[in-house]
Amino acid sequence: MAALAPFARGLAAFAFAIGLWQVVVWLTGVPHFILPSPERVARALVNSRALIAQNAVVTFAQILAGLALGAALGVITALQLVSSPTARLLLRPVIVFAQAVPIFALAPILTLWLGYGMGSKIVTVVLIIYFPVASAFYDGLMRTPRGLLDLAQTMNASPWRTILRLRLPNAVPSLASGMRLAAVYAPFGAVIGEWVGASRGLGYLMLLANGRAQTDLMFAALFVLAAFTVLLHATIDRAGAALTRRFAEPEG
Repeated sequence: MAALAPFARGLAAFAFAIGLWQVVVWLTGVPHFILPSPERVARALVNSRALIAQNAVVTFAQILAGLALGAALGVITALQLVSSPTARLLLRPVIVFAQAVPIFALAPILTLWLGYGMGSKIVTVVLIIYFPVASAFYDGLMRTPRGLLDLAQTMNASPWRTILRLRLPNAVPSLASGMRLAAVYAPFGAVIGEWVGASRGLGYLMLLANGRAQTDLMFAALFVLAAFTVLLHATIDRAGAALTRRFAEPEG
């Protein structure tokens, strides 16, 4: 029952938000093309389910591919930064500078270089999550207690063995934290790329619906994207917690 408590609280908060939304529509009498009621959005979700599903598959694929690639690059970068002082000297300024460039500024350039297909959107996702994962994992790797590192050095452990046996178990919680952030940021990257230029995807569908004053369809697409993001975050959160427990267990 305790495991269901967070879900129940989330469901209650969602129901409250929907009810408040409906009350606002009733009290203000706002036109449906500005703020549709929850009932209109639900109807659009049902009536346009095939159209939404076709575009959702594209966006979800871009998010998952970009998340996997960005996380892998972030992990590799963090390991290189920890194992090599030269890598820290050369890569850290480049990483920080790349993160300082707004993704909105890069998305049009990526579309120009890579075209309107999925490639430019995947790269956008990679760029938006790469720094959080690399930074969080690197911080975790560097927080290994000094005493353990000194002990490994006296036992002539190799740098990579020290990373695998000492640094990695201590860094798993930080990596899990970075991945949770990445799960939230990744959909932003995909949708931004679709807004800049695409012929498929939920971001494209939202722009199309907005241009046709189909605000209910736009909200329905946004709801699907938000639901997927919540599910993705919850999945990564549970996986991160399981991985943290696994590395925290003493070896037999």
